[in-house]
Amino acid sequence: MGLATNAKRDYYEVLSVERSASEQEIKSSYRKLAMQYHPDRNPGNPQAEEKFKEATEAYSVLMDANKRAQYDRFGHQGVNFGSGGVEGFPFQDLNDIFGDLFGIGDLFGTGAGSGRRRSRAQQGNDVRYDLALEFEEAVFGKSTEIKVRTYAECEACNGSGSEPGHSSTTCNSCGGRGQVRFQQGFFSVSRTCSRCNGTGSTISHPCNACKGQGRVVREKTIGVKVPAGVEHGTKILFTGEGEAGVNGGPAGDLYVVLNVKEHAFFEREGKDLYCVVPISFPQAALGAEITIPTLDGDHSLSIPAGTQSGATLRIKNKGVPVLRGSGRGDLYVQVRVQTPSKLTRNQKEMLYLLQDSLQVENKPERKTLFSKVKDIFS
Repeated sequence: MGLATNAKRDYYEVLSVERSASEQEIKSSYRKLAMQYHPDRNPGNPQAEEKFKEATEAYSVLMDANKRAQYDRFGHQGVNFGSGGVEGFPFQDLNDIFGDLFGIGDLFGTGAGSGRRRSRAQQGNDVRYDLALEFEEAVFGKSTEIKVRTYAECEACNGSGSEPGHSSTTCNSCGGRGQVRFQQGFFSVSRTCSRCNGTGSTISHPCNACKGQGRVVREKTIGVKVPAGVEHGTKILFTGEGEAGVNGGPAGDLYVVLNVKEHAFFEREGKDLYCVVPISFPQAALGAEITIPTLDGDHSLSIPAGTQSGATLRIKNKGVPVLRGSGRGDLYVQVRVQTPSKLTRNQKEMLYLLQDSLQVENKPERKTLFSKVKDIFS
């Protein structure tokens, strides 16, 4: 029987912790109480057994976020227990608590030490490959091949680790269980067998090709298709192309990470491209047709008369293709009026005449519409 409802103490009081205590503080306090009142350390002492049950019940509630919230709001009526006193208590926590304290593997036979053999099969590690791309290759896509050096299954022994004609044998130390048991104080303790590392078997005749590892380092060639529109840092997954597993385990995955080089004058933002193009004062004032480069070749761009320095012009569908979609982004051209640093005498005379005919009042003015245009190079 559990503690009677009217006899139950406050769970926080039972564990001697504040109501704001963290999970680690609750676990630490319970560990001390459990070690002090555990029945194995207090044989024939009903008071100690009752205190152990009381502490365990409190611990099971306060370590469960939902139950703790219910208890904080409604008290003992907010959490219900069966006849056993502790409903849904994570018994493995006891194993963790005492195991952590003594540095032991399995305390009550609930883990691998209960007779189950640990699986020898282990999944292989994932592998990363960095693939460098030119700016244009990331925009329009590319098909290429890469060479990856990684662990592959040994063909001589088919990954078993044993020389052909031989097989692994049952471990003499653990009898094939993968665990050895011994008595430590009041507890029966299980530990991973040090001879077979928990596999339950040993290799008496290691494969000469892989030295018993079941894997060898090998270079393999993999075809990579880079889709149009990828960006710097994009990862392409190749399932099962990583390191071979151990003892029949599945292979890991290969991640190809794309490193896109910068362009000489284009900058990218999503599916759009940006660039800066210099123009002369006459071109800006009178208007002009200029030829600018794009990723698709030269393009004729119309400069409207009276264009201000810093104005941004858009060329549709000259940006980046939408990744795994349809359509393309745009190319934004920011024009900058270029002031010549050296002038001939004749040029100076003409500019003086122009200056006399153009009266500009050099006073600060309110922000214009052009200042609201995004300047990506500021």
